[in-house]
Amino acid sequence: MHRGLTPVTLDVVRATRPAAFSTFAEVPQLTPLSLALYALPFAGIVAAYLLRRRKLEAVHTRKLAAAVDAGLAEPVSLHPVVDPVRCIGSSTCVSACPEQALGIIGGKAQLTNPAECIGHGACAASCPVEAITLVFGTERRGVDIPLVKPNFETNVPGIFIAGELGGMGLIRKASEQGLQAMQSIAKRPKTSAPLDVVIVGAGPAGLAAGLGAIAQKLRYRLIEQESDLGGAIYHYPRNKITMTAPVDLPVVGRVQFTEVSKETLMRFWQDIVTRAGVNIDFGTRMERLVADAGGYRVETTAGVLHAGAVLLAIGRRGTPRKLGVPGEELPKVVYRLVEAEQYRGQRVLVVGGGDSALEAALACAEQPDTRVTLAYRGDVFNRVKPKNRERLEAARSAQRIDVRLRTEVARIHADRVELSQDGVTSSIENDAVIVQAGGVLPSSLLRELGVTVETKYGTA
Repeated sequence: MHRGLTPVTLDVVRATRPAAFSTFAEVPQLTPLSLALYALPFAGIVAAYLLRRRKLEAVHTRKLAAAVDAGLAEPVSLHPVVDPVRCIGSSTCVSACPEQALGIIGGKAQLTNPAECIGHGACAASCPVEAITLVFGTERRGVDIPLVKPNFETNVPGIFIAGELGGMGLIRKASEQGLQAMQSIAKRPKTSAPLDVVIVGAGPAGLAAGLGAIAQKLRYRLIEQESDLGGAIYHYPRNKITMTAPVDLPVVGRVQFTEVSKETLMRFWQDIVTRAGVNIDFGTRMERLVADAGGYRVETTAGVLHAGAVLLAIGRRGTPRKLGVPGEELPKVVYRLVEAEQYRGQRVLVVGGGDSALEAALACAEQPDTRVTLAYRGDVFNRVKPKNRERLEAARSAQRIDVRLRTEVARIHADRVELSQDGVTSSIENDAVIVQAGGVLPSSLLRELGVTVETKYGTA
């Protein structure tokens, strides 16, 4: 008996206690039937999820197989690598990718459409377990990238790199890098130089850097070798569609475009320059960069500038890659297409296998009485957007473009071009040659400055 309680008191407690505190034998037991009634709906939900998951994995597997068969298994820029140990297959990265370049195979995320990846990093940002790393190059294809610290300063103090030269050609990312570089430069100790920074290049990174310099109250000069702003986009053909994403810029505010033509974007930037008062020295090319007391001496075609720091916001395509064949010095050979109308009624050869080459060939083929030949040394166009590939196939089927794969230019003459295909040389009549073979990294400039350049084979 409990101490301090009489038998009568215990009887009262037993009689008044709640049913919930009754003995275990008094608790209602679940029968197999009731368990089944609870379990069946849950099992149905799980089965439906697994079935949907299996169907999606089958779609992703077919997409990857198609990419491999088409020679499109190599990403062309910064791209994600998934750690299969950490990946939980949540599909958040798949949903976050606007290009639909990712899929789930075997319960793990991976690139299923590598050629479509443009390296914006939305997948990495969305991963709940941080299983995604953004890298340059692959085991088969290395990419030369200048060594840049998180603050965008190179191994040479005072020399900063942002945008395409550093491996980031996306408009939004390049703009953000230009801004962040200016923030880093603003934190550096002031020097005796009359300028805090010289910005070289008026593309997305350079223009954003100019705005950042204004916001940080830096003494700056922005030089551009072309007669207009836009960097690599300045060289795009007329009406080329440019993909971008929202970006916040000082002075201007939020810039929000998704799919916009070159002309619209250029007009918008020009308006930004006017409204924000960004000073740009057009037609001014940097010829030499030398360390000087208190900073750097920037020798340009318009004179010498002295600054404490220099931001290189130039493109990797500033120096076009040449073919290195006899006759390439002829005036009919160019390295960019600006106006397709000028080739009306001519016999045009376009050389290259990327989007720029396909777009140039397609633009020329739309001109009346223009005969276009597209020559590419590879077996397939493995670095182009599906939309461009579809347009090319349509033009090829309509016999508006003569596509020649595994073909290289052997020699260029005033009225014809010699082509070598599988070791056999042939000649075609020709009035103009448009070379779209990409650009050459300004390695000599970087080496002269002492900037370390790394070849990335699938590493960050």
